Amino acid sequence: MDYLKNQIRKDIKKIVFPEGENLSVIKAAVYLKQNALVDPILIGNKNEISRILRGELELAGDITTINPMEDSRLEYYIKTYCEERMMPDAVGRKIISQPIYFAAMMVKAGEAHGMVGGIDYPTEEVIMASELILGLQKDISVPSSFYLLDVPGFNGEKGRRMIFADPSINPDPTSRELADIAYTTAQSVSKILGWEPRVALLSFSTKGSANHPCVDKVKEAFQILEQRECPFIFDGELQADAAMNKVIGYKKTKGESKVAGNANVLIFPNLDAANISSKLVQQLTGAKFYGPILQGFNFPVSDLSRGATVEDIIGTTLLTAAR
Repeated sequence: MDYLKNQIRKDIKKIVFPEGENLSVIKAAVYLKQNALVDPILIGNKNEISRILRGELELAGDITTINPMEDSRLEYYIKTYCEERMMPDAVGRKIISQPIYFAAMMVKAGEAHGMVGGIDYPTEEVIMASELILGLQKDISVPSSFYLLDVPGFNGEKGRRMIFADPSINPDPTSRELADIAYTTAQSVSKILGWEPRVALLSFSTKGSANHPCVDKVKEAFQILEQRECPFIFDGELQADAAMNKVIGYKKTKGESKVAGNANVLIFPNLDAANISSKLVQQLTGAKFYGPILQGFNFPVSDLSRGATVEDIIGTTLLTAAR
């Protein structure tokens, strides 16, 4: 994370947290503020947040707190939202008064660089707010997400670090969507972390070792990427061991893959595989997880796991601020 810290200190960003009354979020915000990493904005009841800051953390003020119902921007946000959608004021008010939608409006209005939420809100709500308020980037078929993992004892192309995508959004992506997820993740990793992405499209087959419609989907995603001008190295279909282990990768691909054994970005074929693998790695190895970092939206936004620790929140916020 030292690389990220050095990068974001050059231009400190405002990051808004819609779950500003959550103790873990407040602790993370205090750390980020005191270490001059980001300028946090906490959404919630000001009295409750102040009580926690003074009582549990012995810190008085110095962090911006906003109660949407008392904030002068609320009426403007409601008016803007309703006019864009030709929606009755009462309906827009009910939506934008909610902390996560108010926070997203702050990002859209340029009042914050990005949003980090999800420790209390379910992923579905974070994505819905992001789609409704922030919108998708041009030419992106679906939003997606990735985890940055720091795995004890692992020694891969980037040491202990690895990228998993998509662990939180798309249950069963099509070949086109899988190709888009791979492309968007590679772009994100290059921009945020400064890596040269080596992308592996994962399957239970390596280069035709099995035949099945599920394998065909991954093969087709690979072919779609081949037709694009991709500024990164990719290969598929590869099994996980072939993607991560040099000896196995060389054997299974006969030495013909630049990614096998050297992958630093793993693209899973569906949400089951990505989510289950992520949780297993975390529980079995004690790996640190940062994210999920959402991508494909017009502004930076990240979705925390509801089991996120203070350290997880800090790391996810750094990744969000670096975008």
